[in-house]
Amino acid sequence: MTPRPTSEAPAAAARHAGPEVRAARRADVLAAAAGLLLVVAAAAIGTVIEHANGSLHVNWPPLYASWFPHVGPGTPVALTVAVLVVGYGPPLAARLPWRGLLLACWAAAMAWTWSLALIDGWQTGIARRLTTEYEYLTVIRRFDDLGPALRGFTGHILNNAPDHWPAHVAGHPPAAVLTFVGLDRIGLGGGAWAGVWCITVGTSAAAAVLVALRALTDEPLARRAAPFLVLAPAAVWVGTSADGYFAAVAAWCLALLALAATRRTGGGRRSAPVPAAAALASGLLLGLTCYLSYGLTLIVLPAAAVLLLARNARPVPLLVAGAVTVAVAFTLAGFDWWEGYRLLVERYYQGAAGVRPYAYWVWGNLACAVLITGPATVAGVRRALAAAPAALRRLRPSAGPPPGPADRLTVLVLAALLAVLIADLSGMSKAETERIWLPFAWWLLAACALLPGAHRRPWLAAQAVLALLLNHLLYTGW
Repeated sequence: MTPRPTSEAPAAAARHAGPEVRAARRADVLAAAAGLLLVVAAAAIGTVIEHANGSLHVNWPPLYASWFPHVGPGTPVALTVAVLVVGYGPPLAARLPWRGLLLACWAAAMAWTWSLALIDGWQTGIARRLTTEYEYLTVIRRFDDLGPALRGFTGHILNNAPDHWPAHVAGHPPAAVLTFVGLDRIGLGGGAWAGVWCITVGTSAAAAVLVALRALTDEPLARRAAPFLVLAPAAVWVGTSADGYFAAVAAWCLALLALAATRRTGGGRRSAPVPAAAALASGLLLGLTCYLSYGLTLIVLPAAAVLLLARNARPVPLLVAGAVTVAVAFTLAGFDWWEGYRLLVERYYQGAAGVRPYAYWVWGNLACAVLITGPATVAGVRRALAAAPAALRRLRPSAGPPPGPADRLTVLVLAALLAVLIADLSGMSKAETERIWLPFAWWLLAACALLPGAHRRPWLAAQAVLALLLNHLLYTGW
């Protein structure tokens, strides 16, 4: 006699899955709480150290910031943007046409970043940010004769060198300052235009990450990440610091590499690679990235992950050709990257880094990472770490089923996390990592797509609240 079908098996499966789902959600909350405790410990211990001997050289550990509760013209706009994105972001991200989503994500990220910057007012928040004694705009006139300036660039890096560069100019290869020289040459000089440039270009990183996620994982997962890329706490430092602009260049490098290595049709099937122009453009941006910041050479780790996930090495020759083209151009112009880096290390220890304690910053930097990526990212990274063993196993061609979209996202997040850990352990990132690590923060934020849909809005709200508190309670130094 054939047994009648019943609902007992599905019900049993649901009962079995229920505790696992609840346990995962509890683990997410505990991970976020651990991140909060790390921040509290870094603030408390850092304050004690700074009051004792001043060796941290920051006013509000672990951030380069000062306690300064305030509101400003950006406050009502920031609150409005936060409410709209939390309330309508997830459904809109699911329904908008793909190109419309990219534009909407960039526009919303700009609105969020602009409003946060304007909490400090136009002059303080934007127009004067890049005109301080440490910044690029103070030396624009020294590049009126470009050839000699580049050939003599390394001669002004050390603190005891004649007419030594300000901290940020000395701390980066010349492509960083040349960006603002270029803006000045086309009539967009001054701090206001520099701030507009950094915010406009910097916020495009949100769209770049979506492009890469769609190519490497799938469209639904990319759409789930979109609202979190908009309400990133990192926006506090994208508006306005040059590192926000650097982050966008690195993000588009990886996005173009993902397009060059893999292409997906609307049905998710892999088709022919995109034109070689994407691989070459990615290489040019890779080269530019390395000449914007020495530390961004670590972007090769996420780039390697992109190629590994696509299982396609065909873009590599054009990628290398593009990067080498940039390197050759700067070398022929008279700048020696390796000499610049060697002298930077010496300059680094001539300044605050010479006394900043590694024993504090090696974990205090991670508290900064929590603050720029937020509690939702901590929870998402927890899920990525939990899924890592299985995801890495499935990357092997002989390991059975191929990796799914969540597996591929996990590997991409792990590559960004590895880059952060190497930067941290190197000792060349003592403090100020809230801006220095922005290029890696965008890829950690992508881990938020791993969070369950039912609880996405509370996590989004937590991200927004953190950013609003940071910008209203502190005056950030960058």
